[in-house]
Amino acid sequence: MTREAAVGPPSELEHPTDLALYTRAAHISSATVIHEYSTSFGMATRLLAPAVRPRVEDVYALVRIADEIVDGAAEEAGLSLDDQRAMLDALEADTERAMRTGYSANLVVHAFATTARSVGIGPDLTAPFFASMRRDLSPVDFAADELSAYIYGSAEVIGLMCLKVFLASEPVTEERRRRLETGARRLGSAFQKINFLRDLAVDWTELGRSYFPGIDPSRLTDRQKLALVVDIDCDLGAAADAIPELPDNCRRAILAAHGLFAELSDRIRATPARELLSTRVSVPARTKLAILLRATARSGAGVHR
Repeated sequence: MTREAAVGPPSELEHPTDLALYTRAAHISSATVIHEYSTSFGMATRLLAPAVRPRVEDVYALVRIADEIVDGAAEEAGLSLDDQRAMLDALEADTERAMRTGYSANLVVHAFATTARSVGIGPDLTAPFFASMRRDLSPVDFAADELSAYIYGSAEVIGLMCLKVFLASEPVTEERRRRLETGARRLGSAFQKINFLRDLAVDWTELGRSYFPGIDPSRLTDRQKLALVVDIDCDLGAAADAIPELPDNCRRAILAAHGLFAELSDRIRATPARELLSTRVSVPARTKLAILLRATARSGAGVHR
């Protein structure tokens, strides 16, 4: 069988097996998905060590395509809610099967499963994620306990998956692992709550979703918004406490991600509540670059190539 030359580590390219070549193509496809969708994430991944970067991209690519089923491309293509639920169920089943067998015909799922099998990600983390994605297809107001479960599945488990990647070759004590898991969950929680506020216009006016119990998004007050931002800042503070204990392979990137979302939180704090229903708060490219440079300087190392 003739194969085209590819760019990559010699160990992966010299006489590759069918599965090795397929897996490499799967990793490339996952990287493409992420870098097409998120400039901020793409910039932050440059600060990850080369050994962990593809695995993190594998995790986020699966998250991205699941999100598109419930939020974006699937609906635009004309799929009904029932169709979207069926497609999400099929994606979850394919993911679980691939984690068992090591193969999927879906390149993004195959890449994720390869990473999951190598670092110990299992259904205990993927099942809550898919449950939260499924909840987005039922736009009913959340009770407090439902919101906690939703945030755990939609954001905190993603932090835990990435932490498994970071610690795969890093021996840690159980006490340190628990501290890092707490930090990963709090960071994921902060990210999700910030996204709730910055995407308020689309979530409420277009999708009919209300994530904050007891709050009418159309009548969000500055006092309510401030309370939400204070809660976010508490999560960011708890996450920051754990960052110094992260291994070198990821500390720069997590510092950068934390800095980007802290900047978003500050900008949301400064934005009148009524404007959040018509404006999506963002961080200018120049400010993003400054945050990435600060993260690099604070960690005492440069960008990984």
